[in-house]
Amino acid sequence: MKYEVILFDVDDTLLEFDISEKKALHESFLKFGLPTGLEDYQACYQEISRVLWRDLEQGLTDLSDLGVERFKRLFLKHELDIEAEMFSRVYLNYLSKEIHLIQGAVEVCENLADCRLAIITNGFTDVQTSRIGGSPLSNTFEHIIISQEAGFQKPAKGIFDYTFSKLQITDKAKVLIVGDSLTSDIQGGIDYGIDTCWFNPHQKENNLGIKPTYEIRELTDLIEVVGRNKE
Repeated sequence: MKYEVILFDVDDTLLEFDISEKKALHESFLKFGLPTGLEDYQACYQEISRVLWRDLEQGLTDLSDLGVERFKRLFLKHELDIEAEMFSRVYLNYLSKEIHLIQGAVEVCENLADCRLAIITNGFTDVQTSRIGGSPLSNTFEHIIISQEAGFQKPAKGIFDYTFSKLQITDKAKVLIVGDSLTSDIQGGIDYGIDTCWFNPHQKENNLGIKPTYEIRELTDLIEVVGRNKE
């Protein structure tokens, strides 16, 4: 088998993030006395958050700052008298309890049980370990590599060095990374010299000049990708 190690992203690859974010935000706004907060502020929050996550990928901010700064900017813009650090803690606590599997996630992992499976994800350690640990995939992965713990985030080389060290991988040719983000998962894999599989269920246009080794629409298509590369 060509691929002996499959590295999975988490959000929007194995677990639905949009649903989790929406529910966690709603519960957080309710707790702070804003029952229409999700409706009123979600679009603005997501715009702010996207900018900060891009900054994180580029090494312009760190995760702890991002967690608070996104709410600080939101509350400042809308003149809300809410303490951003406290709100962030409440939000992350709710987010850690939101577990919604991508269709086909369990089937894929069961079918690829002959491979070594691991997680490589950007995010907060407590949140991601709780979500994976509370899911049907809890006993699936050899290691769960999370950027906060690793000290680097995708696409930085450091998180891949950390992952390869943890898994004691010596042959990059036997590794495939699977994820939904061109700039994080795919660019990171390309820069590190491993094959990449872009999970693109919504058929987003790729106009970034980033060329994955494979592109799939359904997560279960990964079974065929790995199967075609059996030696």
